[in-house]
Amino acid sequence: MPELPEVETVRRQLAPRLDGRRVLESGSHVSAKFTPAREATGGTFGLARRRGKYLLLPLSGLSESRAASGVRRSEEGHELVVHLGMTGRLGFRSGQPDESNPYLRAWWQLGGDEVLEFVDVRRFGRLRVVRAGDYSSIPTLHRAGPEPWDPELTAGRFWSLLSQSKRTIKTKLLSQRPIAGVGNIYADEALWIARINPRVTRLGKDRSTELLAALRLVLAAGIENGGTTLRDYRNVEGEKGSNQHELMAYGRAGRPCHRCQAIMVSDQIDARTTTWCPQCQRR
Repeated sequence: MPELPEVETVRRQLAPRLDGRRVLESGSHVSAKFTPAREATGGTFGLARRRGKYLLLPLSGLSESRAASGVRRSEEGHELVVHLGMTGRLGFRSGQPDESNPYLRAWWQLGGDEVLEFVDVRRFGRLRVVRAGDYSSIPTLHRAGPEPWDPELTAGRFWSLLSQSKRTIKTKLLSQRPIAGVGNIYADEALWIARINPRVTRLGKDRSTELLAALRLVLAAGIENGGTTLRDYRNVEGEKGSNQHELMAYGRAGRPCHRCQAIMVSDQIDARTTTWCPQCQRR
């Protein structure tokens, strides 16, 4: 599933191409997960933003008649919230949407004879139109913790947020509560860099500080490398990321640790496959 670096890569590519463009027409798959796409008709996109793993596409000028899901008009406007799921991809096409594509889930016809398409093979993606800034109908987004580079996310606050749960450190990171945007790949990478066993349930302030630094490091590297493509992820241009070539832990079970040469191991932690070094990351 795309994590913060993949979604941020998509956001950066979408922003200059969507800003100020009006939606002339739209359509979607019949699933309720995708029908909110139709509510964007008549609206004008603003500058794309991101929160955690979600894309936030501002929409201005929506009429009351387009508020099909009960969204009321507001002075602040609306947002099309996009969750890519496991296989979702946004991309542009000249002319009309390719409705012969069996995986086309939503589309927005834009001025300039161009269409934005949302293609999703496994249909785990989701779309929603909400009042700008009101994410109460999207629990994971509504409860998301601070962004990794939020100035208010100090080492002390991060330690405090981690201390609010007694679950394993890996599970805490995936919950999105102490920090937004981290998934399985970047959690494994950061824990390896910080030499923290993914099964520990408590961290002291010093270890929390090291983990926060490691998270920021791996997320920044992921963005710089255009994201991690293991199988499905593609950016707006249809290109793969390259961060998969830089992974130190994720997916390396049975191979030597890059740091100490011990054989990396993996196991299920709260139903998520997790990889770590038994030598460098002892409990």
